[in-house]
Amino acid sequence: MTTSFSFMTIDAAARRVSLDARDPAFYGDPNPVYAALHAHCPTFFWEEQKLWYVSGYDQVNALLRDRRFGRQILHVASREALGMAPPLPHLRHFDAAEAWSLLELEPPEHTRLRTLVNRAFVSRQIERLTPEITALANRLIDGFVKDGRVELLSAFADVLPVTMIARMIGIPDEMGPQLLKWSHAYVRMYMFGRTETDEHAADRAAAEFADYVRTVIAERRARPGDDLLTHMIHTEHKGQFLSEDELISTTIVLLNAGHEATVHQIGNAVRSILDSGLPVGPMFADGRATERTVEECLRISAPVHIFQRYALEEVELDGIRFRRGDKVALILAAANLDPKKFSDPLTFRPARDEGPNLSFGAGIHFCIGAPLARLELAIALPLLFKRLPKMRLAAKPAVKDVYHFHGLERLDLAW
Repeated sequence: MTTSFSFMTIDAAARRVSLDARDPAFYGDPNPVYAALHAHCPTFFWEEQKLWYVSGYDQVNALLRDRRFGRQILHVASREALGMAPPLPHLRHFDAAEAWSLLELEPPEHTRLRTLVNRAFVSRQIERLTPEITALANRLIDGFVKDGRVELLSAFADVLPVTMIARMIGIPDEMGPQLLKWSHAYVRMYMFGRTETDEHAADRAAAEFADYVRTVIAERRARPGDDLLTHMIHTEHKGQFLSEDELISTTIVLLNAGHEATVHQIGNAVRSILDSGLPVGPMFADGRATERTVEECLRISAPVHIFQRYALEEVELDGIRFRRGDKVALILAAANLDPKKFSDPLTFRPARDEGPNLSFGAGIHFCIGAPLARLELAIALPLLFKRLPKMRLAAKPAVKDVYHFHGLERLDLAW
């Protein structure tokens, strides 16, 4: 049986899908596509990407925790053995910055790095930031509340998360705009349809980013502070300290991951709430209601849609045999819409309580910054709707062509 859409073809019997990820009809509103995949073939081979994809909630959740799959492969086999192409010379700075990224490592290195960083991101530590996040959010709203209109991403969503993660690490507020520029160039490496121009820009950003972090590390070695970078420099794990390269990779990944997705999620959440037409009051009536509203925003409009894994050994999954070194892609955002897990999954229901979404992943690579992101959303969203009670969309929001991230180009509001 073959199912066709104007921009997608599904061959359910063969479990093959043809879909142009650069088509605005898809990335502008991917949820109906995910619903069709659930209906016809939740595990499928995406022709254009030449890769198997998994979208079912139970399968994605299990794969995220399955130690037969990992983010890294060269720790168990060589490039030659796997038939992998050599590294690209024009990405040497990017590859160096990624070499010790928490997102790309497996145990034991991942365990050591994460242990050193994790204590700064546990919920009780993050909750202490509540007054600081609230003060910053109020100050940003003060800057545009009298104008009657705002482009929310540049005036608010871009600024709040990057400022907070920079402060946690020990980087001054005034570096925020530059951090955003580096991050935007850097993350294009993970988007579908990246070009060689994107690769050169990402490599330049990685080189400049690493050089800057190196200078901050030198300052913290000379003058320790009360910040995460100082903690990472001076804390040991089983007699070992982080090397300079590990410090640089870890700082870059924390800065990027610590704000990029939250920027998108603030915009996605405000849009989801306004589009729903539901009364806002009950959504933020108390802490529990706010928590459920935040989770529903994350479920229905996740900021990161796909994570990939390598098969670390020969393994069969849903009738498909993977060899060591083969990749499989997990669609987190589609798993959040699985009708076997969530009732009426394409409908925004802020009081929903049907189990956890997978927007932050699961297993050993569960997003280390999830407590910070959740707190920022739980403070920012109620505050925006409280201080701007007549807030409405001033123009139809355009979605960025940045799949597999999902965020708005701009969000024009009026009140």
